[in-house]
Amino acid sequence: MKPLSATEIRESFVNASQGESERIPLPGLHEVMWDDREYLGWRDPQARQRGYLVFWRGDTPVGIVLRASESALRPGISAMCSLCRITQPSDQVTLFSAPRAGQAGRDGSTVGTYICDDLACSHLIRILPPASDMQPSPEEILAGRSEGLTARIEAFTSDVMRTA
Repeated sequence: MKPLSATEIRESFVNASQGESERIPLPGLHEVMWDDREYLGWRDPQARQRGYLVFWRGDTPVGIVLRASESALRPGISAMCSLCRITQPSDQVTLFSAPRAGQAGRDGSTVGTYICDDLACSHLIRILPPASDMQPSPEEILAGRSEGLTARIEAFTSDVMRTA
């Protein structure tokens, strides 16, 4: 992922007003390892139900404001993140909703999906199995996971940006 500035992040949100975007608390950008991620995702430290996701769509950064469900999945079961497609304990996957862009979002229309609670899919897809003659190389596995994650983020974002 190409690095993002605070200004680029704030201007990227497609489902927030300019005033809302200006109030979003940003993560420590000096600590971000940009080469090891497909998107930048973080939770609001003051309001844990809020989350944010920003990625490059071509040459344009696109940001999505997310809201975590207040009800959790049943304890003791496994759940799969719809972005990275990694199965985890249910307390590590959360239903997030995003208001649609434009008037549709202001009217209450949302899009929801299950995502890793810490929004750290980019880190999880980099946990690779040991090399084996029975499967592709770790580099090929990571490339496939990265491509799939990017495609699913793109699809989710497109759904959020669809105003009708």
